[in-house]
Amino acid sequence: MATDRRAMRLLQKFGTLGALVVLAAAFAIASPGAFGTLSNLINVTQQMALLTIVAVGATFVMAVGEFDLSVAANISLSSIMVLMLLLADWPLAGALPATLAATGVAGIVAGLLVARFAVPSFIATLALGTVVEGVTFWLSGGATLFGSLPHGFRVIGNGSLLGLPVLTLWMLAAVLFGYVFLDHLEIGRRFYAIGGSREAARLGGVPVRRDTIMAFMLSGLLAGVVGVLLAARLGSATPTGGGGFLLQAYAAVFLGMTAFREGEPNVPGTVVGTAIIALLANGLTILDVPNFVQDMLTGGIIIAAVLLRGVGRRRD
Repeated sequence: MATDRRAMRLLQKFGTLGALVVLAAAFAIASPGAFGTLSNLINVTQQMALLTIVAVGATFVMAVGEFDLSVAANISLSSIMVLMLLLADWPLAGALPATLAATGVAGIVAGLLVARFAVPSFIATLALGTVVEGVTFWLSGGATLFGSLPHGFRVIGNGSLLGLPVLTLWMLAAVLFGYVFLDHLEIGRRFYAIGGSREAARLGGVPVRRDTIMAFMLSGLLAGVVGVLLAARLGSATPTGGGGFLLQAYAAVFLGMTAFREGEPNVPGTVVGTAIIALLANGLTILDVPNFVQDMLTGGIIIAAVLLRGVGRRRD
């Protein structure tokens, strides 16, 4: 019985990582000439880069026990705003900080609504995201923006360094930042304390309001970074450009909560979650499988993760 319990704990802790390995092996066997190559592996890291950065931001917010549903709107605002400024002949050194400041402020507003005025994060960020979407459509006139952009701007989304796509390097930087912040700094421990019990954290001297606002600000900033990188990569921006990131980002974080630390948001687990989603998309595309099958499989994996956690708890 004790052996079964230990085996179940190991499965709960490393099952998601094992699923990633099995998934990669299955696609490599099914299409070794296309999937199982170094160039495709590098391509997968580039494909998952933007989603991972968004998901790291979502991990911050979930660490304090909240949700940020405005990330998609912030991505769209960022991509539209940076292109508008650059096309208006703003220098890159001015356009980038102004754009990130806008999404950072949006994150602060979300944090204030939740932490200061006790608005449920689901409602606060859904409403704020709707406002941001309206601002984005107003700025763009509902049209796709494109034009002659500085070479330096395009490079931050399309260049390469040391044989790796620059997007992969941006992802690695965001992952390293998130990991150090949450796992090795006092403020990260405070985030987890808030997520564990807000009242206990307050009684323990944790500045709950300030740290909650900080979590939302970081989410807004990272969403802004993704919007900038998306615009740089495409050379254009649409007012709905961030729409595909929200659900996948939280799916990745939730998958990550079943990896390494049961039920706790963590950056290494989030990376595993985004890798699973990216491998599914890449492998199924190579095998010419329709997109709706990818959605079905992603949902199935999340359900399986929930069932795995439930079985583990009943066995304890």
